[in-house]
Amino acid sequence: MDRETVFTYGAPGLKFGVGASDEIGFDLSQYDVRRVLVITDPGVAATGHPQRVAEQMAAFGIEAAVYDGVHVEPTDASFEAAIAHARGTGPWDAYVAVGGGSSIDTAKAVNLLTTNDGELMDYVNAPVGRARAPKRPLKPLVAVPTTTGTGAESTTICVLDVLALKVKTGISHARLRPTLAVVDPALTLTQPAGVTAAAGMDILCHALESYTARTYTSYDRKAPEQRVPYCGANPISDMWSEQAMTLLAASFRRAVHHGDDEEARGQMALAATMAGLGFGNAGVHIPHANAYPIAGRVRDFHPDGYPTDEPLVPHGMAVSLTAPEAFRWTFESSPERHLRAASLLSPGHEYVGPDALPGVLVDLMRDIAIPNGLAAVGYGADDVDDLVEGAMKQQRLLATAPREVTDEDAAGILERSLELW
Repeated sequence: MDRETVFTYGAPGLKFGVGASDEIGFDLSQYDVRRVLVITDPGVAATGHPQRVAEQMAAFGIEAAVYDGVHVEPTDASFEAAIAHARGTGPWDAYVAVGGGSSIDTAKAVNLLTTNDGELMDYVNAPVGRARAPKRPLKPLVAVPTTTGTGAESTTICVLDVLALKVKTGISHARLRPTLAVVDPALTLTQPAGVTAAAGMDILCHALESYTARTYTSYDRKAPEQRVPYCGANPISDMWSEQAMTLLAASFRRAVHHGDDEEARGQMALAATMAGLGFGNAGVHIPHANAYPIAGRVRDFHPDGYPTDEPLVPHGMAVSLTAPEAFRWTFESSPERHLRAASLLSPGHEYVGPDALPGVLVDLMRDIAIPNGLAAVGYGADDVDDLVEGAMKQQRLLATAPREVTDEDAAGILERSLELW
């Protein structure tokens, strides 16, 4: 078959800067909406930000209500609860998500299931769900991130744990992309160091995975209706990924160790959005595929800085735990990109060989107190086969990997990630 010659690029409208969240009432008035549901989680609700966002809409004749039942690291059950609430209190003309990726992803699912018929599992990615595409347009969605990491304000994806299967998966379709991303760095100043570290590793892996993904020209040519949001590395996604890495090199450690550093917080917020603009089009691969079962099958790990009594491996932390070994394994696919990434993240050194990028990552992870591999969050050698099974279900992600991933390859990466240093 002929190789692909076309890549696609999509992005939300973007408003960035301190004070941007004070203008959401005006922004929504441009869409002629009258009733808006603000979606958030209890921890973010306690800061007062969601209520403030809701109250300022009244000046523009907009009635707003706050739903604060989002579950940190959402599940199918928490999605269903939010959808039921929206259906029971609607109809709504628009949605505003205030919070981290959990709130934004929940709002995407609510928007989808209140505008289209069917059940949640109809839209979940195959093979876990039925991968149905929405037939009807969604309502306007404004995404207001309060953490610097997920890039969910830029993407077409929402992620959830399917409790019965103990697997993390997602829903992916271009119509899920928020209408407007409002990124106000002032909202991230209360983010604890542990959350900043884990979420920041999500930014970093978004940038690295999309930068090292297979190129769009490596795919077989597709008809327009067959193209998916993750189209492979391309010149536009490369630009965003490189810029995100440059910002992270200057700000990541400062934001973790000096949380009141407003310049560092601003750079992290911008890096998160830029990495989202990159991976939301190019895609992510092995570290994210591994992260889904790592987070979904946690037994008894409790991270610092997260307001929950439940066992939890935060998404960004789960992604990072196999990243060094994953990038050691992918090195042969594009040595120049791996070395370029290492030099962007830690400039001023000469890098050679497959150990360069993993070494930069391990140095960073140790400095910001990311756990030392899978064993540190409760997994052992006996868990590898189970984790492989969960990772290999993420074919939507693994299809973007620069090398074909077998069960044996995944097992090797996971085994070598039990302890990283």
